[in-house]
Amino acid sequence: MVLDKSLHFKLDVRIAFPYIRNSMQWLMGGFTLVAIAVVLRRVLRMDDGRDAHVGRFGSLRGDLQAIYQPVAQEIETHSIILGITLNDAFSERRSNRHQMAWRVVALATVEWERLGKVVAGLQSILSRFLPATNGIVPVRRVAVGHFKSRAVMDNVGLYELLDQILFSSKSRFALQLRLLLRASTALSKDFKRACREGELTLDSSDALWTRLDYCFHDFDLIAKETLLAFHTLLACQTPEGAQALASELQLLLEQGMRVSVSPLNQ
Repeated sequence: MVLDKSLHFKLDVRIAFPYIRNSMQWLMGGFTLVAIAVVLRRVLRMDDGRDAHVGRFGSLRGDLQAIYQPVAQEIETHSIILGITLNDAFSERRSNRHQMAWRVVALATVEWERLGKVVAGLQSILSRFLPATNGIVPVRRVAVGHFKSRAVMDNVGLYELLDQILFSSKSRFALQLRLLLRASTALSKDFKRACREGELTLDSSDALWTRLDYCFHDFDLIAKETLLAFHTLLACQTPEGAQALASELQLLLEQGMRVSVSPLNQ
């Protein structure tokens, strides 16, 4: 009886061994494929999010560059001024001049308003011109991993999900624009709320000032992402579409603008 059990066990092992060996081969093959995929993604820079906000633009034709450059200059100038003003406020805070720090923050809110109007206006114009744009619109994912503020992080979850399941380039581009608009609106509200709270109490806590810092960081990133989207959509326009887009942008920048958008016939 014992011999029968032993023999039966040996037979079971012999029968199961090829299955186990095959399973191990499949498992090792799977690990190998995963490793190759990771290497390829790194070589092709598919996982490198740095190009989301510091990558180089592709070249535009001279007529399209004349449309793009004034808008980019306007946004970048406002963003630089806003950053310098907030840095001054942080410097005053480090020197324990809290009342002066919040006065400087109040100046920063004015510049934030100016930048916010241009960025939101550009996002709105791009959303209107997207449906009439011919052909496939190149789409790149927003670098959500670079955001720091809670106001933005609360908005990125749905974007990441939908971006994985949408196949139409225009649908994904429209989704990106909606994310940028919602995030910039949420950031503006949170920044103003934090400023009001701080001015009333002269709050010098790390928590509140870190909140201001994160708001500016993310707002500056959204402005850059919006310029990337503008550059992409502009490159897809027909001459007639580019002319209409230039007219819309001219209206957007008329108030307080430093430079004008050049029409195509110049």
